[in-house]
Amino acid sequence: MTTPIHIVGGGLAGAEAAWQAARQGVPVVLHEMRPVRRTEAHVTDSLAELVCSNSFRSDDAQTNAVGLLHDELRRCSSLILRAADAHKVPAGTALAVDREGFAEAVSQAIAAEPLITLVREEVDGLPPADWDSVIVATGPLTSPALAAAIGRLTGEDSLAFFDAIAPIVYRETIDFDRAWFQSRYDKAGPGGDGADYVNCPLDRETYEAFIDALLAGEKTEFKEWENTPYFEGCLPIEVMAGRGRDTLRFGPMKPVGLVDPRSGRRPWAVVQLRQDNALGTLFNIVGFQTKLKHAEQKRIFRMIPGLERAEFARLGGLHRNTFLNSPKLLDGSLRLKAEKRLRFAGQITGVEGYVESAAMGLLAGLFAAAERRGEAPDAPPPTTALGALLTHVTSGADASTFQPMNCNFGLFPPLPEDSQRDAKGRPRVRGSDRKKLMSARASRDLDAWLARTMALA
Repeated sequence: MTTPIHIVGGGLAGAEAAWQAARQGVPVVLHEMRPVRRTEAHVTDSLAELVCSNSFRSDDAQTNAVGLLHDELRRCSSLILRAADAHKVPAGTALAVDREGFAEAVSQAIAAEPLITLVREEVDGLPPADWDSVIVATGPLTSPALAAAIGRLTGEDSLAFFDAIAPIVYRETIDFDRAWFQSRYDKAGPGGDGADYVNCPLDRETYEAFIDALLAGEKTEFKEWENTPYFEGCLPIEVMAGRGRDTLRFGPMKPVGLVDPRSGRRPWAVVQLRQDNALGTLFNIVGFQTKLKHAEQKRIFRMIPGLERAEFARLGGLHRNTFLNSPKLLDGSLRLKAEKRLRFAGQITGVEGYVESAAMGLLAGLFAAAERRGEAPDAPPPTTALGALLTHVTSGADASTFQPMNCNFGLFPPLPEDSQRDAKGRPRVRGSDRKKLMSARASRDLDAWLARTMALA
């Protein structure tokens, strides 16, 4: 009988890694510490529970790198994307999910797979020496004992920051005499119709008062966190407000592509809410991650027109995120250089985002399964979204300044067309045309990789 691969962590990356290894005919033991040990952010015992946003971000596979990554994961028979597609909710051009239905679908698929054994226990240190192939996919809430053991093994201090969680509002408490449904530029996306966001308009005076309140509001203070290197893509809203009074108006509160039907004009600023569950009863405030104290959140967010009587199903908060200096510590197949029986996957590798975490899980599962079959792991080309992200994490980033990264076209190798310049020295192919060429190249190269590495299902 084939010796199993052990996977530590039942989040998006761990579940995806287990699924991919099992699809390759390799048995897996998946270790999940909940409910034996709880975390500060999780509220259920389900696998792949989403603890922050319910959005997988853009589903545009032609001009958005994350959307391209969606497409590649689907073509690799990703369990995470299959569950997301089955439980999507309206979100404009984004792919957003009913978080409970999504997690339940992943949990049921793992439970039904005969090659996967789910064990509810905490791995409270380095895995036992007789586990000769291990994938550590413990995510942003790696247990302190395991994190300390990894630190001792690598000689590196794990870098830590804190993701801020956005509040969720009950739809029935939103005042639709002031708010309205519309997507930016009326664009429709998966599961939506072009009017997928609730929009709450602010005039200049209301916006200025809101900024004052954010800056003065009482925050959760943890002295040891004061120098926390927040990930730029998930900054608390009050941190953004502190960078300048117009930062939010050109960020998550930008009014472009929106027209208030009552005035016929574009507002000075807009707060958007996105559907959070399939029933449409819950909406999360987009981009409003926060470390404001709970009482302050209620007071300040009720200053927003349309949310004066809002009731909150969940208020914002913070949770710990630990990640490795992967360019220094990991090899090209996500193995720890200091102990190659250990692989890492998910956010602990320094990727940021649900889809990116699942992508690292998919690759780690495939690499470990290939090794178990006596084959050399075959990495996807760096011209693909999967390969670009892997290359960045394992060798492309500067180890001295390494920080979490989303998938973006800046990680992809240049196009041959990039050498063609106009009279001003600018690339002749720019913007969306260049992105489309990159996506087309990625699709062709992924086809070739899949043909030689995966049994298509």
